[in-house]
Amino acid sequence: MSRVKSFSIPALLLVLSALFLTGCVSLGHRQPVSRNLSDPAIKNQNQLVKFFMKQNPEADKKQVKRLAKYYIEEGLAEGINSDCAFVQMCLETGFLRFGNLVTPEMHNYCGLGAIDENNRGESFETEQLGVRAHIQHLHAYATTEDIQLANELIDRRYKWVQPRGKAPTVFELAGTWAADREYGNKLDTLLSRLEQF
Repeated sequence: MSRVKSFSIPALLLVLSALFLTGCVSLGHRQPVSRNLSDPAIKNQNQLVKFFMKQNPEADKKQVKRLAKYYIEEGLAEGINSDCAFVQMCLETGFLRFGNLVTPEMHNYCGLGAIDENNRGESFETEQLGVRAHIQHLHAYATTEDIQLANELIDRRYKWVQPRGKAPTVFELAGTWAADREYGNKLDTLLSRLEQF
């Protein structure tokens, strides 16, 4: 009959600590971020900020914190996945570097109405209203329900999304939201990066 050696608690903790520190033991896995635009988000404000700052360390961290907060609040209000919306903002603005038709003072974080030099896109008075318009526009793409929005409609392009619900996931935004056929894959790649935070 074999005997099982007994370990003292401090010795056991020491062994487990060593295994954890060397990477042999993991305390769980990273939860995947949904690619469905109307699924609940899982990332909190701090996680969104850490993800963003890793991509653009020169950004104004206070502004990024505000935007992360607005995306979470506005997403919850309208039933839109703020993880997907925040990542889309990152892609559309080049992590707030801008550089195309849309400029920072427009508070247009998703390229709403940006077509060419004569149609540079929509402008909004504040950061929060810009985020709200973005979330509302995603709502038109993601849902078929004819429900009243929680907040006053400020997305002037909301009514032009036809058919409603044509993009339930980030993948269907390719060729609809953006002409780029790789648009959904680009968002998917950014969401995979976000999962690490």
